[in-house]
Amino acid sequence: MRDRRRGRSRIARTGEVLWQLAPFVVDFLRDRRRWVLFGRSRRLPVEAHRARARKMVDTIVRLGPAFIKLIQVFSSRADIVPEPYLSEFSRLHDAVAPVPPEQIEEIILQEMGRPVHEVFESFEREPIAAASLGQVHRARADGEEVAVKVIRPGVEALIELDLAVSFRILFFLNILFPNHHVRALTTVVREFDKRIREELDLRQEAENTEQFRQRFADDPHVRAPRVLHSFTRRRMLVTEYIRGTKVDRLHDRFAAGELSFPGLIDTLSEAYLRMMLVNGVLHADPHPGNILVEEDGTIVFLDFGMVVQVERGTRERLFRLALAAARDDVDTIINVMYEMGMIDPEISRAEIRDAAVRIMAILAQARDVEHRRLQEMVQQIFDTFYTWPLILPEELVYFFRATILLEGIGFRYDPNFNGLDAAKPVIQRMRGELLQAARKEPRDVARDLLGEAEQTLRALHDLVRRTEREELRLRAHPRDVQNLERFVSLMVRRLLLGLFAAVMAVVSTLIFVATRSWLVLIVGNAGALFLFLLVLVIPKHLLENPLRHGRTVRRSGPAVR
Repeated sequence: MRDRRRGRSRIARTGEVLWQLAPFVVDFLRDRRRWVLFGRSRRLPVEAHRARARKMVDTIVRLGPAFIKLIQVFSSRADIVPEPYLSEFSRLHDAVAPVPPEQIEEIILQEMGRPVHEVFESFEREPIAAASLGQVHRARADGEEVAVKVIRPGVEALIELDLAVSFRILFFLNILFPNHHVRALTTVVREFDKRIREELDLRQEAENTEQFRQRFADDPHVRAPRVLHSFTRRRMLVTEYIRGTKVDRLHDRFAAGELSFPGLIDTLSEAYLRMMLVNGVLHADPHPGNILVEEDGTIVFLDFGMVVQVERGTRERLFRLALAAARDDVDTIINVMYEMGMIDPEISRAEIRDAAVRIMAILAQARDVEHRRLQEMVQQIFDTFYTWPLILPEELVYFFRATILLEGIGFRYDPNFNGLDAAKPVIQRMRGELLQAARKEPRDVARDLLGEAEQTLRALHDLVRRTEREELRLRAHPRDVQNLERFVSLMVRRLLLGLFAAVMAVVSTLIFVATRSWLVLIVGNAGALFLFLLVLVIPKHLLENPLRHGRTVRRSGPAVR
């Protein structure tokens, strides 16, 4: 009975989601093909896309917490989502009306086995923050002021249902419209599925917070709240209460001379570089509400529900990528991109070379042009990933998001602020530490070299064996095969249409000679003429052999002009 009820609710929810999102899906399909399945692409003004993006945000808010969190993830994926949708999605704030305090107290009772007044010395029923997944209350425990984060009732079941609906919709989209962007959407939703489950388990957030505290234990300028583990459960997290100012509300303290603006930016830049490239624990939800500044200037990071673990191998590849870009070494850049899984299997190496050259040009321009904004450079890199298309690793997505946040904070206090100029002295100062973090131990280097040598010998042995048995085969790249199939298909179509038109003209003429029926002659020749014209109006570029062109990947998102 329960399974039947769950099945009915899933069908009903699927219908509701489709009803809300179907108009936007049709609009996007019409951007690519005016009549959905055929026709030219549709060019709309930027304002039309911006208005559509605003309507999408309003619809997402109505659909509930799972879709709100998912859109927040997409708001940082400029390699998948184009402008102006990206800007509108980034304005979606995860703030909702709080649930009644009685429901929060009921969850605390279920988690602790005791009523609120027995768990805490005092508990403020009015929340200090409310988001789509949970809300935070101030309380007192063990003689100190604490922050109590509680998961909203019913949110877990709703997210489970919405994720099932999302995967079902994506399954059919992958069948009907198999392309890079649909596959990328599916990958992001799969990753979101994993992340949201971790975020709903507040014990994982407690572990993430402790890990961050340990990695930054030797840094007097950066810290995270202390966790009270005896009070922490799956749906409840208790930490020390932090008294501080949000990082975007420091005007008065700067004006009074209590804080130094360059010092704040310097500390934040160093913290994020250390997270990404040294400590390997990246705070993945960087927005001003999650960064507080205490009275003494210490920066406190809050909310570790989303944390990205940057493995040592990933950090090493990022260093190799940076060094190769500095040396204009295109081949090494491409090899590292393959190692990091940044290249879609459908894209040939020649196309990737174009993308790598484009990225190097963006970085070179950033070095040469004065007063160039960091956000502009990051956006151009995102555009490159979207256009080719490439796959942006999750770690880089959140790191770039943090760099944009830092420049946004700086620009808020100084209209002439330049993120690249601010980052240079920090990188120079941390150069030794960064190189040390990327350096491999001799034992690891030897192990890697032996592994690569073993793989090379096996590959050579297999190649010789296949050659001796005449089993060696040459394979064309899938993209080239698809292009060849399309070219042959179009040529055959043109040939058949022309042949059919000629037959129709001849047959109608023979019938006219035999019957003297002008109607048959006119209709037959008109039909033949129509088919001849149809052959002529087939776009010429579709009949050219695409194998003669180096780059065939085209941007497949909504056309914005």
